[in-house]
Amino acid sequence: MKKVIGKVTTYHGTEHSYLTGYKVRIAAVMRNSMKPGIEDDDPDYDYIRDNDYLQRTGGVTIFDRLDVQPWLEKEGRFSFVTSDARAQDLTCFKHLAKGQ
Repeated sequence: MKKVIGKVTTYHGTEHSYLTGYKVRIAAVMRNSMKPGIEDDDPDYDYIRDNDYLQRTGGVTIFDRLDVQPWLEKEGRFSFVTSDARAQDLTCFKHLAKGQ
């Protein structure tokens, strides 16, 4: 099984410019949050924090956002604050952008 939740990668998007180039840790996957018309109470939306469940439901797709925590170098830890990055804006999922 490929670990996604807890994985450390780099943010390379422009949507959250304050994260560009930063090391981030994936805290959760917001399944289908980028599909048109999806709301957080929609049955097709899911907030996933478990790698086993994520794998059973098909893994990360182009329609997902990921809650990420930036690395705070001066404090030597990841932030408790998260940002909702598009999956394809993370180095480990940049291959998803090619499928658009």
